[in-house]
Amino acid sequence: MQKVVICGVDTSGLPKLSAKENEELILRIKSGDADARERFIVGNMRLVLSMIKRFRTKNFCADDVFQAGCVGLIKALDNFDVSVGVKFSTYAVPMIIGEIKRFLRDGNSLRVPRSIRDVAYQVLKAREVIEGRDEEATISRIAEEMHVAEREVVYALDAISDPVSLYEPVYNKAGDALLLMDQLADEKNTDEIWTEHVALSEAMSKLGERERKILFLRYYEGKTQTEISEEVGISQAQVSRLEKTAIKNIRQNIS
Repeated sequence: MQKVVICGVDTSGLPKLSAKENEELILRIKSGDADARERFIVGNMRLVLSMIKRFRTKNFCADDVFQAGCVGLIKALDNFDVSVGVKFSTYAVPMIIGEIKRFLRDGNSLRVPRSIRDVAYQVLKAREVIEGRDEEATISRIAEEMHVAEREVVYALDAISDPVSLYEPVYNKAGDALLLMDQLADEKNTDEIWTEHVALSEAMSKLGERERKILFLRYYEGKTQTEISEEVGISQAQVSRLEKTAIKNIRQNIS
């Protein structure tokens, strides 16, 4: 949001209009003066700039956010009633903020339910209160302040956190970028687990066809020994004995 040129507009060179100039231009606009309308909009773009600074928009293009604010400015101009007796800026600010919020909400790929956002807001307020007492705002302390479970605090804060790409650079050295993905370990596919899977597959291949079927039905499909006995056509006692023998043989082959 620090760029000088936004949407092709040199923000450092935007004109400033006095309250009297705004009033005169609005009267001309209501009479259908197109030139006055353009001058008024450009002259009030600084109001849009001051509003977008309130928002954390690192995941959005500054041009897009600025355009959303300008839409709010134009809507405010089209609906402004000079007879109400309030300053245009007072009327326009809520509409500009509303358009920016709508853009940020609709442009977010992750939709957070309103109820969770409300809880997150309460969490942030509770943290502010705790820190105002010069206390450490830990998760447990915030949960105690709000009279809720700690998991609700954690869940609410996680829900409003900005998502980060796995390909986000976290470190650069000599032109080589280290990505976030490079810092994450795969705990499900380590060399040790992969070796165990290979050994298990090899041990299973040494069992008889009936023993393999019993283990498959028992541990992959979750069937009881009684159900297996009916499907295989042997007694439950035989299923139990074959199962124990098969497991014993697998352990011996793996060790």
